[in-house]
Amino acid sequence: MSPDAIKQDFESALVKHFSFKAKLRSFLYGNSSSEGPLRDPDQCGLGKWITNRREGPYAHIPEMKELDRQHRLIHQQANMLMDKHVAGQRDEALAGFKSVQERADHITQLMQTIESKLRIAGA
Repeated sequence: MSPDAIKQDFESALVKHFSFKAKLRSFLYGNSSSEGPLRDPDQCGLGKWITNRREGPYAHIPEMKELDRQHRLIHQQANMLMDKHVAGQRDEALAGFKSVQERADHITQLMQTIESKLRIAGA
């Protein structure tokens, strides 16, 4: 894969990641959304991207396994916050978003590390 193709691939993944965070935040503020992609890491756009890359062109990158693990953990956090919101514990749910943001930042860093490794390997 060319460095430009890698860059574009990871930009697409970041958009999916940011979309997840925005949809979760929106849900926690009371705007209903399709819960499936928020609750299930395998329905999520980034989850599909990770699975396709981890089993395919990026399988040789060890951090892909950790990216998948962190992605599944962020969905566990999202489920917990969504359950609180649905149970009427809206303030607690919103307060918990900070921990989701911290994990999301870690996921972004992992993606940057993986992209960097792929670009170096391709150079």
